[in-house]
Amino acid sequence: MNNTEVYILSGFLGSGKTTLLRRLLENERLLGRKTAVMMNELGKVSIDSEVAREEDVSLKELLGGCICCSISDKLEAQLQSLLVNEKPDVIYIETTGAAHPVEVLDAILSPLFADQFIIKGIVTTVDGLRWRDRRSLSPQLQQLLLEQVRHADYILINKMDELSESEQSKTIFEVQGINSSARCLLTNYSQVSIEELRKLTVSFAKQSNSNFSQKALNLTTFVYQFQEPISHSNFEEFLRDLPESIYRIKGYMKFDASSKPYLFQYSYGMPLYMKEEMNLPLNLVFIGENINWSEIEEKLKKLELFYKIQKENE
Repeated sequence: MNNTEVYILSGFLGSGKTTLLRRLLENERLLGRKTAVMMNELGKVSIDSEVAREEDVSLKELLGGCICCSISDKLEAQLQSLLVNEKPDVIYIETTGAAHPVEVLDAILSPLFADQFIIKGIVTTVDGLRWRDRRSLSPQLQQLLLEQVRHADYILINKMDELSESEQSKTIFEVQGINSSARCLLTNYSQVSIEELRKLTVSFAKQSNSNFSQKALNLTTFVYQFQEPISHSNFEEFLRDLPESIYRIKGYMKFDASSKPYLFQYSYGMPLYMKEEMNLPLNLVFIGENINWSEIEEKLKKLELFYKIQKENE
């Protein structure tokens, strides 16, 4: 069975995410692919869900909070339900305007099913007028706009016809100065070549695939699947040597003589361990920026090998 593609649609309120989603769904209907949509709204009523219903695709709504914080547990349950019951070829996740891309990826990539996804990329829509006037926003919202741009794989700057030529040039210059590796397009009503979006670089690598790029760009993810337990102290040493641009790690792993796995979470350099009462898939999910995942993979393999040799010599 092929893995499910995932596109994350990011961007501030009113920047054109739903218009883009409508274009993508029309294209999926033409391709005949089985499509699912997850819509996240901070309010208790979905404003844009009719877009998905019009195209007759599987729809999951997550209301009353943001998937990257207050309702991340609901997201995991909904995604698992989609994978088991619907088995879609592609899932589009439309985030709230307040969502941070790193937190969204963290919420999506559960160790229980992360290896069934191909994260195609983060497509961020930007309201050109709001970007021009962003200094009038609160410092928190200004920072959120910058983060949504910085972590995007493809950026659409909408409302081009409401900006002068000099404002258009300035906007492109500023956005590309923050994120030079993303494709950046000035447009109206999210009019973009769908074929171009389909070419987004897959930013996801599984342990069984050694062909991922040596120099990963932007926000990327990696799943390592453990075959053996490892030494807890050696793993702590591995964590201390990690680059600061690894933002999140979570998953299940076995230490030393433990018969049951631990749930491990790592955020802002802080590790957390919780003993589980049942056996779970030993997947460890990483999220980072500009990381050579093959080096991380080699270090984890050495941890497993070291523990295995140690046990054989006892």
